[in-house]
Amino acid sequence: MIVPELARGAVAELDALRAACDQALAALAASAPDRLVVVGAGPVEATLGEGGIGSFARYGVDLEVTLGAGADHELPPALTVGAWLLGRSPWAVDRVAAGTAPSPVSGVVIAADADPTRCATRGAELVAGADRVALLVVGDGSACRTEKAPGYLDARAESYDLALATALDTADPAALAALDPALAEELWVAGRPALQVLAGAAGPGRSGRLLYDEAPYGVGYFVALWS
Repeated sequence: MIVPELARGAVAELDALRAACDQALAALAASAPDRLVVVGAGPVEATLGEGGIGSFARYGVDLEVTLGAGADHELPPALTVGAWLLGRSPWAVDRVAAGTAPSPVSGVVIAADADPTRCATRGAELVAGADRVALLVVGDGSACRTEKAPGYLDARAESYDLALATALDTADPAALAALDPALAEELWVAGRPALQVLAGAAGPGRSGRLLYDEAPYGVGYFVALWS
């Protein structure tokens, strides 16, 4: 729903969400990291060092996006949304205007069924070394917030998303690492593995700021900035 071509008649309802995403990406661009890694869940774990191509054709819209150098890899939906967000952001434009080369962009897919330990390990691997790494982590909250939600109404969903929002706002990697995969699956939390990669990458001592926390159409959407 974040992509206007897919939202169609509901475009205006998510303007605030898109604005929050733009704000977060502008902050990432301003930090001028050595590289940017887009992280999201998918069928199998993969490292897309040269990016890839994503398509929204599966949703009935003839729209393609490119991540990084656009190597011949098909992006899963999470990374496709990430590539779309980057395409409308100041990520490359601001760096070029400042007289510096854009940061290299790559993608990492974490398996949707990856356990918390594997997610944490993968996150630590992403930030190992001397490079200053920025992560764009793409994944939603519960899709069970209302009767019209994709997963229908589950009374546990609201409190789950509240805890998730608090963890994002306070930059609490321990809370993200503690997310229960079984409960996440029951509540249709597709973003759980990617969030636990973030937990493994960030470690303690970060500051956080929640820029958006709403549940349009019964799905929890959050935008947060950690530094």
